[in-house]
Amino acid sequence: MEIIIKKAETTAEIKHFINFPHDLYRGDSNYVPMLFMSAEELTSKKKNPFFLHSEADNFLAYRDGKVVGRISAIRNNNYNEFHGSNIGFWGFYDVIDDFEVSKALFDTVVQWNRNFNFDSVIGPVNYTTNDTAGLLIDGFDSPPIMDMTYNKPYYKDHCIKYGFYKEMDLFAYMIYTEKVSDKAFRLANIIKERLKSRGITIRKVRMNDFTNEVMKIKEVYNKAWEKNWGFVPATEEEFRMIARNFKMIANPEMVLIAEHDGNFIGFSLAVPNINEITIKFKNGKLFPFNIFKLLLKKHKTKYARIVTLGVVDKYRKMGIEAAFYAHFIEFAKKTKLIGGEASWILENNDNMRLAAENLNGEKYKTYRLFAKKIN
Repeated sequence: MEIIIKKAETTAEIKHFINFPHDLYRGDSNYVPMLFMSAEELTSKKKNPFFLHSEADNFLAYRDGKVVGRISAIRNNNYNEFHGSNIGFWGFYDVIDDFEVSKALFDTVVQWNRNFNFDSVIGPVNYTTNDTAGLLIDGFDSPPIMDMTYNKPYYKDHCIKYGFYKEMDLFAYMIYTEKVSDKAFRLANIIKERLKSRGITIRKVRMNDFTNEVMKIKEVYNKAWEKNWGFVPATEEEFRMIARNFKMIANPEMVLIAEHDGNFIGFSLAVPNINEITIKFKNGKLFPFNIFKLLLKKHKTKYARIVTLGVVDKYRKMGIEAAFYAHFIEFAKKTKLIGGEASWILENNDNMRLAAENLNGEKYKTYRLFAKKIN
């Protein structure tokens, strides 16, 4: 039957775009629905500050009147300006196991990006690398940790068959609390005392001054990650939205700031793995009752995710990163967490990979960003 691709524009079509994965993954015990409220905000051209500087269109694939796939075509102006590149993106890719549907979706994305004379396209990115990104290619035996992607194994095959090639792999390391190297833990605590003697302190975020803390953290975030592959600085509006979403579930014990003479020089954030709770939320609906389940159980999860851990260039290799890890491990032992996922870590980020491996972290999931030249 004919495959029809249509831009999702009406309220009903956007709802179909958001909800399609729920039907696709029905019965899959590892699927975690994205919270509908979060998905609605992310895809809204009025609510998501991404659309203040860039653009994207969402597309649905229909066959015989039924949705069989979805994808987004993305023009990230800030990315291209920051990197001096000429690249388009695609994301929010979900599809039934039929390559012809994937081909129709990819053809749509390629043509959309050709209209801007882009040289190539990269994906999946939803919508920026500050959001969720990467196609799961290894580690399908467990549900994703919070804000990490999940997909069917055949997605990779569809991408390769279409002509996409590997651009970059992203790794997730699981650091089990009981398997952490005691030597590494002791060394990290010694380093922490040495840092203190140099005037470098590590403290928890001040929630009663959250607005000011967030803006200072943004400066560190944009400096510390600026040399990483694929990084694009978050605007003030984007960072505020990210911070607001994390604030809802954050534990101040897991939000750390490194300071030197009152200046922010490092930042690390770990969050409870609320996917353990939301995996049971039908269609990702938070209201009217699931919100209470989330708030009551958010600090009782078995796992956490170390979302970001970075230090500005001048202060690297002084042991601040190890001190961050030491604090998280101490917290995990105290609260009896089974483990924490460090993710995602770029395959070429040797320092962060080594830090995770020195703590006996196990690389247990791999995500891939694919690229294809289009002009």
